[in-house]
Formats: sequence, structure tokens, C-alpha cells
Amino acid sequence: MSRSLEGKLAIITGASRGIGAAIAANLASKGCNLVLNYTSTSSTPTTTVLAASLITAHWITAAPIQADLSSPTGPASLIAQAAAAFPTTTDGAPFRIDILINNAGIALNAPIHSVTIPDFEATYRTNVLAPLLVVQAALPHLPTDRSGRIINISSVSSSTGFVTQSVYGGTKAALEAMTRTWSRELAERATVNAVNPGPVEGPMYAANPPEFMAGIKGWVMHTPLMAAREGVDSPEVVEEAEESGGRPAHTREVAGIVGMLCSADAAWCTGQVVCANGGMVMLH
Repeated sequence: MSRSLEGKLAIITGASRGIGAAIAANLASKGCNLVLNYTSTSSTPTTTVLAASLITAHWITAAPIQADLSSPTGPASLIAQAAAAFPTTTDGAPFRIDILINNAGIALNAPIHSVTIPDFEATYRTNVLAPLLVVQAALPHLPTDRSGRIINISSVSSSTGFVTQSVYGGTKAALEAMTRTWSRELAERATVNAVNPGPVEGPMYAANPPEFMAGIKGWVMHTPLMAAREGVDSPEVVEEAEESGGRPAHTREVAGIVGMLCSADAAWCTGQVVCANGGMVMLH
């Protein structure tokens, strides 16, 4: 693969596992240096191992940085720690953030009658306020020539109205709204886009209760690229798809779309919500 991002620096929030880790691997394969943000101390070993593996595999520099973005001071701490880890660019210029991936998020699903104020506040604090504060803190360090890239990880839940996702879906709709605003306000600095995954392999998807899985089965069955294929997908995936209606995305498939938006070829795309869901949601 061409090292089209050689020497650039990307900050990825929620990078210890799942989509965040897959995005890190995709960007590293293109030569991008990385800040791998994570929240809890329990994720320190996982993120440290990830950083070491990407350094070895791709000859890049990667720094694991712990910062709780749900805290009002966490986003500024993340950017300050990143500046300390990468005080200059590869060509000797001052600290610059070429790519920012707002991936960290939480989902506390509940039917309307069970939604609590603490869960509402926690979800909006992590999924909406944190990306805003991260961008605020990053703003002085973005490029000034439109070469920057900001990618916000949204969800099909902003558009589908899945049962129990009043709060989560609302946060992702808010993130998409901010994406459009930032694309105008930051036009001379960076393109700003969102991607909207649907079901993605991993513990978050697996943890959904049977009622939720039954509710989205119709969506899954009518998603063009989620049909499981014998001889292509693993036997386990094919068997599971018979119950769920189709297979979830592999994290690398979502990461590939993010990587595409980070490229120079995507310079004429901004303010968009880009499909990363196999066709579950078709926007116009």
C-alpha cells in the first residue's frame, strides 16, 4: 500500500480497540504517525501493545495517551499531551494535527420510560460535548492550507430510529449537525466529514439484547452488503447470519472508508455523512 500519509500526525480518540484500533492500523499502513487516546487505566496494556505492534509493522511513531474525554478538562489534556509527545513535525515545524478522528463514544440504550438523567448527561457529554472540546483544543494546531482532516464517527442510529436509542441516536444526530457547521467554519483549515457505521463486529454489538437484535433484523436483511457468503465469510459468520439476517461489518471495512476520507484525493469532500454501513442507510 502507498504510504500516502507519510509524516502526518493523526489523533484517534477511543483507539484502544474496535473501530478506533482498526482506523489506527489503516492510517499507520499509510505512514501516518499516531496518538492513540484511551480512557481507563484498564485499557493501558491493550493500547500499549497496539502502539508497539503498529510501530514494528509500519515504521511509524505511535504514542498511547490516556485522557478521559467525558471530563471537562480531558480534551485539553489530550491535546497538551500530544503536543508534548510530538513537539515538532517530521520537517521541523511546530506541533501540527493533520488528522483528527473523533471516534470515542458510549451507548446506554433504554426505552423511553427507563431513560435517566444521569445516562442522558453521560452520553451527551461523551458523544457530543467531548468532540466539540477536542476540536476546540486542537484548533490552534490544525493546518492552515485546507489539508487537515477531521472525521467524526456517527452511526446509522441518527437516522433509523432504532428502539431504545432515543439518547444515543440523538447524540449522533447532533454530531452530524456539528460536522456540517465545522465544515464551514474550518474550511480553510480542514475538511470535516462524518461516517455512519451500522452493526460492526465486536463486544458492543454482541452485547445487544435479543429484543434489540430482533428489532433491527429487517434492516440487516435488506442491507445490500450484509448478506453472508459461504466460501467468503467464515462458517461461524454464515451460521450466525441465519439468525440475525446478515453479518456485521468488519472493523477494517469501516476503517477503510475513514482512511479514504483522510487522503488527498478526498480534498473536495466536506460537510458530508459518508456511508460506512454497507447500504443500511442511503442518504441523499
